[in-house]
Amino acid sequence: MSYLRTAILLAGLTALFMGVGFLIGGQSGALIAFAVAAAMNLFTYWNSDRMVLSMHGAQEVDAATAPELVGLVRDLAARAGLPTPRVYVMDNPQPNAFATGRNPQHAAVAVTTGLMQHMSRQELAGVLAHELAHIKNHDTLIMTITATIAGAISMLGQFGMFFGGGHRDNNGGGGGLGLIATLAMVILAPIAAMLVQMAISRTREYAADDMGARIAGRPEWLASALSKLDAAAHAIENDSAERNPATAHLFIVNPLSGHGMDNLFSTHPSTENRIAALQQLAREMGGGDFGAGRTAPRAPTGAPSGPWGRRAAGPWG
Repeated sequence: MSYLRTAILLAGLTALFMGVGFLIGGQSGALIAFAVAAAMNLFTYWNSDRMVLSMHGAQEVDAATAPELVGLVRDLAARAGLPTPRVYVMDNPQPNAFATGRNPQHAAVAVTTGLMQHMSRQELAGVLAHELAHIKNHDTLIMTITATIAGAISMLGQFGMFFGGGHRDNNGGGGGLGLIATLAMVILAPIAAMLVQMAISRTREYAADDMGARIAGRPEWLASALSKLDAAAHAIENDSAERNPATAHLFIVNPLSGHGMDNLFSTHPSTENRIAALQQLAREMGGGDFGAGRTAPRAPTGAPSGPWGRRAAGPWG
């Protein structure tokens, strides 16, 4: 059902985009707008991972610099039937994480140093499994596309204001009516695009919670992590996210401090609702374990402090 809803929302976002182009320049305007958006999507398809990782100062680590963290990601990726993604660490006190990349073969998982310090080994496994679920579900590509189209709609709205809604005036709409229509387009179209983008993000978060809990085998691990993450996100500022708010939807919890209007305009579903869904899943799984003959992945010990002690390794040294 989540895939159907996502497809419907994507179709609605595309239709809104084409409608804005039509209002600006008729059929030709719609075609030109579509061509511009296609070029933007092509660029972000190939470069979105490098762009977002650079925005947040993420540094790649490997088996030599962070053996336990990379080993944990590798073990969970194997459980999920995925190739091991590249692993990055962000020097950021706020516990958080995100995944990026155009497909599972070109994916990356990034975690903050704050996440390493605040999470137990089980909670970290739950968070990483959630991010791997995003990769497995191709959410990283979906969210890149929706962000690009939403941005293009906002751009077209400003473009329409600059040209004054010429298409409607040229067809006898009247100057006053044309101006009103243009103003409505400029104000309402970007808001509508933002709401659709947020709805898609919320849908994908619930799906990633469910699949991530199944990958880790213990839904309560992710539920416990979400409780800690939500509290810390309100208390600890994420400077790089504040500078790049358009990337907020990528994180496992909203990294922005000023998100008091957390219902209609939130990029993430309610943490309480996510935890409740995970608790219900745990009951359905009978408490959930790693299954016969399986053990939990090893705990990462690369963090400079926290439940794993101190160790100088890579960017945590």
